[in-house]
Amino acid sequence: MKKRLLSAFMAGIMGVMLAACGGADSASDVASISEDTPATPTAGEPSEGSYSEDVQAIIDRGVLRVGVKNAVVGFGYEDPLTGEYSGMEIELAKELADKLGVEVEFTAVTAATRTELLDSGDIDCVLATFTITDERKESWDFTTPYYTDYVSVLVEDASGIKTLSDIVGTTVGVSSGSTSAKSLVKAMIEEGLISGDGFDEESFDPATWTEGVSFQQYDDYPTISTALSAGEVDAFCVDKSILAIYKTEGRSYIEAEFAPQDYGIATTKGSGLSEVAEELVKEDLGDGTIDTLISENGLD
Repeated sequence: MKKRLLSAFMAGIMGVMLAACGGADSASDVASISEDTPATPTAGEPSEGSYSEDVQAIIDRGVLRVGVKNAVVGFGYEDPLTGEYSGMEIELAKELADKLGVEVEFTAVTAATRTELLDSGDIDCVLATFTITDERKESWDFTTPYYTDYVSVLVEDASGIKTLSDIVGTTVGVSSGSTSAKSLVKAMIEEGLISGDGFDEESFDPATWTEGVSFQQYDDYPTISTALSAGEVDAFCVDKSILAIYKTEGRSYIEAEFAPQDYGIATTKGSGLSEVAEELVKEDLGDGTIDTLISENGLD
């Protein structure tokens, strides 16, 4: 009762003040401003309704779920003792979460599982040395590249393999779902080492390719490295920044780098998160953040 009386008393005073300043129309204007105009959002915080439905769902959830690598030092690596993640892509994922004002949750993915988890909705985006290709852009959105790498081949010194021509007749270990095998075959064709009869980029399948070189596919990079040591494969082909992790004593790169690999953040095609991710990458490229992350993680 006291609250209602106080409200009525204040309303009376407001009415007198409004009348003195311009009458009934002024009173209506003030009521409209006080009841219908939303409060100005705090700087750095997203305003309600300023994002698309899918992005707002992430904000409401309070967590951005990101697919990352967990065994690629410099990009995405999970410490087996502490469980802490580190690397350039980990930092970019944290930045994206901060941009939305939410926490970040990492899910370890491989080349074979990252798109499955994205398509199923188990993760919101992928930051996992994911190479941008025209074929992939038909199914998913990619940001402007934040890093460019090249494909190469790692071998045991004892194998005597030193050049691309030495790859002819060998078995090469590659990751399932990667583009490495296709890139190697294209490089060999361009060098005139194999004819390339029957080669088609869209239908290429490492499992069935046998002209000049054959491939053995594995689920992850550590397994390929082990297979190389055991002699199950003669060479290990993937992006050079990834190979660097496995270039231990007694191993060397062949004298060839090919197929530039542009990495981008992958999101569901047409999603609002695609726009947010693109904005972040462009900002980081413009202000030098990307260059700093590349240097800090030993990727330059």
